[in-house]
Amino acid sequence: MSTVELTEQTFESTITDHDVVLVDWWADWCGPCKQFAPVYEEASRKHPEVVFGKVDTQSEQQLAGGANISSIPTIMAFREGILVFAQPGALPATALQSLITQVLDLDMDDVRAKLAQQQETAGAPASGA
Repeated sequence: MSTVELTEQTFESTITDHDVVLVDWWADWCGPCKQFAPVYEEASRKHPEVVFGKVDTQSEQQLAGGANISSIPTIMAFREGILVFAQPGALPATALQSLITQVLDLDMDDVRAKLAQQQETAGAPASGA
């Protein structure tokens, strides 16, 4: 599968409607983004079970701002609608392959349990008040 352009209108539904989604935040003026593009495209051909999305931060400035993108390229990985990885910087092919394997191998019941625990802890009142 080749990469798909994501926009403010399609981003959320793409994330929620697919099991695994990788997102490359990029811009046309960004040299490292252009160098990473063929690596990302090649990975998309090797992994048809993964949606490989691209967000042009120039034309989708509100979306990029909402995602707190401060450096490009930035790679995000979503599994079952949950952000499980986000890192600025282009990845070499081997690192991107490793990321994809790790995301596919995640135990999502464990991930959801840990998220619930974090939210519970974050919502608990501070002791000693």
